[in-house]
Amino acid sequence: MNIRISTASLIGENDDMLWSGALYGLKRLQEMDHQLFFIPDDLSKQQLALLGNEEISASDMDPNAVDLQVITDNGILKVMDTNGAEIESAKNWIILSTKICFPSRKAFLQRTTSETDIEIALNLDGTGENSIDTGLDFYDHMLEQIAKHGLIDLNISCDGDLNIDEHHTIEDVAICLGQAINQALGDKVGIQRYGFTLPMDESLAEVAIDFSGRPFLKFNGEFQRNMVGDFPTEMTQHFFYSLTMNLKATLHISVQGDNDHHKIEACFKGLARCLRTAVSRNERIANILPSTKDLLE
Repeated sequence: MNIRISTASLIGENDDMLWSGALYGLKRLQEMDHQLFFIPDDLSKQQLALLGNEEISASDMDPNAVDLQVITDNGILKVMDTNGAEIESAKNWIILSTKICFPSRKAFLQRTTSETDIEIALNLDGTGENSIDTGLDFYDHMLEQIAKHGLIDLNISCDGDLNIDEHHTIEDVAICLGQAINQALGDKVGIQRYGFTLPMDESLAEVAIDFSGRPFLKFNGEFQRNMVGDFPTEMTQHFFYSLTMNLKATLHISVQGDNDHHKIEACFKGLARCLRTAVSRNERIANILPSTKDLLE
């Protein structure tokens, strides 16, 4: 990626300094094969020496052939796309380099049928912030587990035909959630792909996921109660089935215990931790697709 960097984004508090974290961030971008363009003549000898010590240099390229531009605004570094829209921001180059190397993976989805009206917005690289309203309190609580323990920012609203029953709301939200996660993952390059288990008090849920592109669910677990709060326990397996088919993943869940609330919650928390692991990225695998077939659908 070609990145044009304004002089103001490099200069620190005075002519002898660079912006906080610049040496680390710029070196990191270069090591991950990003091409950097800046104007050396605008920098002091001391600043150039600091860059030179880390072998950071401006690339020889057309300054107009850029993919991203880094500018400053009121003490904040901002990454702009070719249309001039802000896509990332940070106070220092360490954080900014992470955001450039690993852009936030977001998705927004709307789905309206005669049975439900759903909106979902999510960020796989979030902190677990969430706002969830499906009209079913226990279901909202379970979906919150996916956000909190998966570190996924998740907003879900659903207006469903609860006057009939809970089935359409639970099923359709699962469908949309699976589609949204799959959309945010994109080509799946650089992800861990697999994730693995979770105890909750006397209950134990073993959860394993593979973003294989081959949807399949294996669910082992039984419930004694018909309802937990306003949630039919028979819909637990159906939620994971609907999610899996639209997530295009292989999912295995096995749960045992005495308390049905704990068992269901352990399944959702286990899924969350699996997602957190499986969608995570690091520099070692940044440009690697985890498949010997070179394809993950």
